[in-house]
Amino acid sequence: MSKVFKQSEVAEHKKPESLWIIVDDDVYDVTKFAEEHPGGKKILQRVGGKDASKQFWKYHNESILKKYKAQLQIGSLEGKAPPPAPKEEPKKIEAKVVPMQAGPAAPVVAAEAELKESLEPFGDLVPFGDPAWYQGYHSPYYNESHAALRKEVRDFIEEKCEPYLNDWEKNKFVPHEIYKEMGTRGYLAGLLGMGYPTELTSHRVASVPPEKWDLFHEFVVTDEICRTGSGGFVWNQIGGYAIGLPPVMKYAQKALKERIVPGILAGDKRICLAITEPDAGSDVANLTCEAKKTEDGKHYIVNGEKKWITNGIWADYFTVAVRTGGPGMGGVSVLLIERSEGVTTREMDCQGVHGSGTTYITFEDVKVPVENLIGRENAGFKVIMTNFNHERVGIIIQCNRFSRVLYEEAMKYANKRRTFGKKLIEHPVIRMKFAHMARQVEATHNWLENIIYQCGAMGEHEAMLKLGGAIAGLKVQATVTFEFCAREAVQIFGGIGYTKGGVGAKVERLYRDVRGYAIPGGSEEIMADLSIRQSLKVHEAMGMKL
Repeated sequence: MSKVFKQSEVAEHKKPESLWIIVDDDVYDVTKFAEEHPGGKKILQRVGGKDASKQFWKYHNESILKKYKAQLQIGSLEGKAPPPAPKEEPKKIEAKVVPMQAGPAAPVVAAEAELKESLEPFGDLVPFGDPAWYQGYHSPYYNESHAALRKEVRDFIEEKCEPYLNDWEKNKFVPHEIYKEMGTRGYLAGLLGMGYPTELTSHRVASVPPEKWDLFHEFVVTDEICRTGSGGFVWNQIGGYAIGLPPVMKYAQKALKERIVPGILAGDKRICLAITEPDAGSDVANLTCEAKKTEDGKHYIVNGEKKWITNGIWADYFTVAVRTGGPGMGGVSVLLIERSEGVTTREMDCQGVHGSGTTYITFEDVKVPVENLIGRENAGFKVIMTNFNHERVGIIIQCNRFSRVLYEEAMKYANKRRTFGKKLIEHPVIRMKFAHMARQVEATHNWLENIIYQCGAMGEHEAMLKLGGAIAGLKVQATVTFEFCAREAVQIFGGIGYTKGGVGAKVERLYRDVRGYAIPGGSEEIMADLSIRQSLKVHEAMGMKL
């Protein structure tokens, strides 16, 4: 049981050799920590023996408290209010599987159409700080399994990741144990845009049976890990994995999948997608990395370069677009290249997404068995194109949650910070900023939910044809919203939002990550044009009348 102190007892410990402070009625011994305090020991000494809550929350967020609480807290003040009683379990809501067309996409699990109950409110209930279904609003897309998964992932992130993100950002490194735990918790296996691959992994998600797993569960996992407000962390965990493994799962030979996939799903091995080259980004059809067959026809010899490859620096496997035939899209194939002699990886130093392992790769006479061909020879362009929808939806999910994070962090700060005699939120000009942030975030989120539902309802071929244009347009919507919210959040935070660490850490970090989302997966300009061109073609085939 925590030791109880009187205020007068704490007041006695105000000297450098014995320095205690109070934060939210908890007592902390910061005597030894004073030398390590980023703001210097004098700041702590000024509040020695006193309640430092106001000063603490001005410069720090909850993750800092969680990080140091276990080692520094020695008790609580006499009369501290007990923690609130746990909420009652939400009412049981039966769900049904909605019949879908045949195809690899998982079925969408939705609540009964006639059901009027909403799920239990969850989170801090800042208006628009979480999706509407978190806050007691009705939705046709989610049931109790989604709510249980939401809590499971949030608990994991808040305990194992949030307190250490500033350090990981500074070091541009996330401990491998976190990725490994993503595997053992079963999350990695559920992030592939398809049904849960029980035949290739023994790991399971605690709160969701594999047969009930759907695209909205994948949405929840990605959405919740993005609450860290770190593109680098998210890309470290799923950036290369979620785009490098799906082509293998869908198009590789069974023997290859059985050999390499279990280790990847367990978090023991890593994989990345290598398409972009120094001179071929969005123009995939003109890539030059070459793969020539040996005279005996048993191997490909690969030579070429790839650039801006997420997770490449530590990848064991590379899903690589190569040229096996003539010019243009008809000469492109996809190979699974294993790290071996001739594969050189060099980490790139980028503006943002620190810790994502962005890499320059050189292939020099790399020998690859023909069994590692993914799909058919010279038909790799289809493999790449079908993979883009899943990649772009992942980017959209991340951008939209990051926009919410920026909004929520700024809203909490605006309700604490005072200027000209009143809180920031009491200034109309500040409220206008929040209004424009919220309307864009909610518009993006609702379009996103509809797209995810359609992805589950359609077979893969239909989804690729019908949804490619809409997904391209939504990516533009998401990245433009992200950039807008990043700018407005920094304006609200002022200098604190421009400074690394402290209460504005997420805002400063995300501001640097913006361009890392607007360009990869198809730049905004190309995506906007593609959205209309492809949509016109699809609707012309459907009988459009102009």
